[in-house]
Formats: sequence, structure tokens, C-alpha cells
Amino acid sequence: MAEPFVGGEYVKGLGLGRLPVVDPATGEEVDSVPVCGEPEVDAAVRSAGEALPGWQALPAARRGEILGEVARAVMGARDELAGLLTSEQGKPLREARIEIRRFVHTLEHYAGLAKNIRGGYVPDLDEGAYGLILRRPVGVVGAIVPWNFPTTLLANKLGPALVAGNAVVAKPAETTPLTTLRIAGIMHEAGLPAGVFNVVTGEGPEVGEALVRHPDVRRVAFTGSTEVGRRIMELAGPQFKRVSVELGGSDPVIVCPDADVDAAVKGVNIGRFFNAGQACLAAKRVYVFDEVYDEFMEGLVKRVSRYELGDGLQKAEKPKIRMGPMNRTRYRDQVDSQLEEAVSRGARIVYQGEWSGSKGYFFPPTVIEGAPHDSRVVREETFGPLLPVFRVGDLDEALRLANDSRYGLGSSIWTRNIRWIHRAAQEIEAGMTWVNQLHYGYDELPFGGVKDSGVGREHGPEALEYYLESKSVVIGGLD
Repeated sequence: MAEPFVGGEYVKGLGLGRLPVVDPATGEEVDSVPVCGEPEVDAAVRSAGEALPGWQALPAARRGEILGEVARAVMGARDELAGLLTSEQGKPLREARIEIRRFVHTLEHYAGLAKNIRGGYVPDLDEGAYGLILRRPVGVVGAIVPWNFPTTLLANKLGPALVAGNAVVAKPAETTPLTTLRIAGIMHEAGLPAGVFNVVTGEGPEVGEALVRHPDVRRVAFTGSTEVGRRIMELAGPQFKRVSVELGGSDPVIVCPDADVDAAVKGVNIGRFFNAGQACLAAKRVYVFDEVYDEFMEGLVKRVSRYELGDGLQKAEKPKIRMGPMNRTRYRDQVDSQLEEAVSRGARIVYQGEWSGSKGYFFPPTVIEGAPHDSRVVREETFGPLLPVFRVGDLDEALRLANDSRYGLGSSIWTRNIRWIHRAAQEIEAGMTWVNQLHYGYDELPFGGVKDSGVGREHGPEALEYYLESKSVVIGGLD
């Protein structure tokens, strides 16, 4: 049975009871973890606090070296970790291997930035006085990670936090704790000092809120739903904690008449149906100009029809592409409810795959058209393999509809027209816009949302700013 990782070891006997971890492809229990609460969170935070001075005292370059070493160790265990990830999350092994590689890449990226952590010098502040700007770690960081990309989204927080000299207490989603726990052990075995990275398990209202409320946690990094993000900010506000929340998204895609339609179809297909559509950063609303609408839909349906639902641990025969289950029944039922509401209001199902199995939490890939723009599939975040497509007459209409959402995470436009590209870049209300590209987050670029999609940024050197405090020092009176 899996156990929390605190102070460099797996600790037995914590928590009140056990929480089952279920394979979403079969509905069968694969393991269990303790139901932790405030005492366990306090122990993990104290462990992080005790490790903090030693970790902080290391030169940043040395912290970067250690981070690189543990990244290589995780890469060496990729196959083991990918199998574990698939068994608890449901995604196909191919996608799980990609995710583990992405975890490693992010740690390597921040390991490479270690030597770029610098302060500043300001001469001649006054007669015989000069100033220094010091950069110091924030302290203990609480990292709360969702179930859809449990290791990728952990790395987004772990990489900059550790290289900046902080210690971390992570709370993985209750449905996907196993891979995170195993990674913590691998990182410790590879040289990360005890207490620098701790993992507690349990459910959000107990463990997550205890972590956010803890007075010794000075920085909270969260990825998840907008509703939970709002709650985290309410809890963190009275203690003036540093907070970043990367929340829901309903990314618009605009396909113009001069677009490479085949490339747009491929980008939308992957962008919507990768990980069974369970991604905040994903193509979720597509606005296609009349001139290329029929061509686009024909190509989209042809590609989507290649998906074959099945257990992620099994291989799909080419040209079929394996799509795993959704992570839990309630997520599948929510997408089904969104589809039913859209159809009841006039939407038409253009394509829907098939699922004849009796086990697992599967939802077939589905494409619809003609949904009202105030239907749930548009107004809410659609977190599953359901894609609405809309006809538009011009760019003005496309941009207006793209911005007609409370979310503002990602967006894209497919065109060769430089004027349209500039308009989309300037006018779409989103934290990121791709041009003729798949929705994909790069470690080199800052990423985050506007409106109800969050506050703060991950990725890029900018992410380091959220894990460092600036301190000004004035020096004078020296001979």
C-alpha cells in the first residue's frame, strides 16, 4: 500500500482510514493511500521547514545540479512511472510516457536556469551609500495538483520552487497520488535532501485546505477548477500568501479561409482529444469560416473516427488511435449532461464514436455543430472529448464569439494573413495565442490565464519570480 512521503521516507500509520485508488479503465482498485488531515499536513510542513535552511544555503548552481541529477533518475524510471500513471489516471501508455518525459524536461529546464538567479546593485544612492537587491526563496511552498496531468503540472511548480531554494509540500489529487509518491522517492534516492519535497494524500476539503491555511506555508501554487481556485484565494488572502492559480479554460480556435485546413484539422483533433479531452489547455470551441467549413468538418470527422476506446495499458492497432477512459464517473456524466443539453436546444451530433464495453468510465469522442452560444457546452468548461464547431462569416464575428466566455486561458488562429494574426494576438482575451500551432505549453514561455482562468504565471524564467522575494539593502558609512 502506498504511503505519504515526509522527511525523506514513506511514513506508515498516518491518517484516518484509507482512500482507494481506482483504475478508470476497469473500475477496480489498484492501491490505496491514507486519508490525511491537519496533523499530517503539519508534520509535512514542519519537515519542509526544517530542511529549508540547508537547501537554501546551497549555491543556486548546486541546487540546479541536484535538480538535473534527480531529473535523470526519474527519466530512468519512465516505463515504471508511465505504467503507474496509466493505471491510476487512465491515459494510454504512449501519452503517459510523453507526460513523464515532460516532467523531466521541465526539471531540466529550471536546472539550467539556476545560474540566472541574480540580485542587483545600485550605486550612489547617497553620499557614501549604495544599494543591493537580494533574491531570497519565499519559504515553504504548498503545491496542489489535479488529476488530468498529475506529473506535468507538478513539475511546473516543483522545478522553479526547488531551484529558487524553497521546500515543497505537494498534495496530489485523491484519484492520482501514486505516480507522485513514487517520483518523490526516486528524487530522494537520487540526492534531493530529506524534507525538501514531501507528499501528503487525501481529499481537497481536508488536506488541500489545511495546506493553504497553514501559517508556515508562504506560497501556494494550484492548478484545477475555477471554483476551487476561488476558494484557495479566499483562504490564502487573510495571511497575504503568495498565490498562483491556473484554472479552467474554454480555448477558442479560429480557422480562416486561407488556412492550411489539413494542419488545422490535425491540430484541433489532437488539441481536443488528447488525454480524452481532459485538459484545461485544449481546443474546446472551433469557429470556422463558411468558405472552408465543409472541408474542415469532413477532415475532422475522418480523423476523429480513428479513435478506438480501450484500456490504456493495451496497444491500439494502426491506424486506430487508443483513447483511454475519463478519470471518474462523475466527470463522464458531466460531459454527457452538457451534450444532452446542447442537443435538446438544437445542436446536431456530426460524429460520435462507439463504446460497447461494460467496464470503465469511457465517453466516445463526439463532434457537434449548431449549439447555442449560451448552452452549457460553451459557457462551462467542457472537460472531456466533446467538441462544438461553429460557422462564422468573418473575423469580426469569430473574435466576438471567441471572447464571449468567462474563461481566457489559451486560443489559436489558423491563417497566413498577417493582419488577422495581429488582430487575434491583440484582441483575443487569453493568456496565450498560438498561430498555426497546436495548443501546447512551452517551458520557455510564461503561461497562465486571464478572467476566470486564473492569476499568475507558470513556465519561463518569469515563474521564478513567484518563488523569490526581493530584499533591498542600503550600505553606507564604510571607509
